[in-house]
Amino acid sequence: MTVCTTKKTFDPYIIIRARDLIKLLARSVSFEQAVRILQDDIACDIIKIGSLVRNKERFVKRRQRLIGPKGSTLKALELLTNCYIMVQGNTVSAIGPFSGLKEVRKVVLDTMKNIHPIYNIKTLMIKRELAKDSELRSQSWERFLPHFKHKNVNKRKEPKKKTVKKAYTPFPPPQPESQIDKELASGEYFLKANQKKRQKMEAIKAKQAEALSKRQEERNKAFIPPKEKTVVKPKEVSTETKIDVAAIKEKVKKAKNKKLGALTAEEVKLKVEADEKKKKKKK
Repeated sequence: MTVCTTKKTFDPYIIIRARDLIKLLARSVSFEQAVRILQDDIACDIIKIGSLVRNKERFVKRRQRLIGPKGSTLKALELLTNCYIMVQGNTVSAIGPFSGLKEVRKVVLDTMKNIHPIYNIKTLMIKRELAKDSELRSQSWERFLPHFKHKNVNKRKEPKKKTVKKAYTPFPPPQPESQIDKELASGEYFLKANQKKRQKMEAIKAKQAEALSKRQEERNKAFIPPKEKTVVKPKEVSTETKIDVAAIKEKVKKAKNKKLGALTAEEVKLKVEADEKKKKKKK
């Protein structure tokens, strides 16, 4: 494809716009959107994102984050910046006004730097509302904009054993004592061979005796009887509450005389009287 001017050309900058049109068409932008670049108040920006992330899987995830679920993030960004955005391969093509293109570039670069686009979208929404107020246009908007704290999710694992560096001293460390120096200090150096041998044997016998006594203590633990639990004496029954034996005997007698389901003597009398009254009424 070639671009050239004719005798009818009155705007020399149109040749640059035609070059941009070819670039946009080469990056799969639809013709209806690409033709808008020929208008005076519309510009385009082609952001190369392929070289920003080294890992291929990470690059694909961040590019998808820019698009959002079912293209919702990209649509929100288009509405806030009044730009048409096309994510294709290793480039992001944007068509719209200059102020909108500046915001789009910032959001795209931040997304590839692992900053979620929702933070920038929130900031753009606040800016849009502030721009409507005529008094706030000349003031700083820093106090209204949200400040998000940077959080490192994957912290570097620290080693279990930390080596603490000692303070630097120009003097070398003292020379360690040799075996001869230790023997001279204890006086062993001046002993004869048989005396040294006797000392070694005594030290060995002392260690053996100590080990034997420890072993004997462990064996004797099995023969030590356990501590017996203290026997709790039952509480004495208080003599204050006296039991009425005669009343209990009467209750037992009544229970023996009474059959299961039988009526008491008083109930029987009342029943007999009721039956007699019914007979008299019938007569």
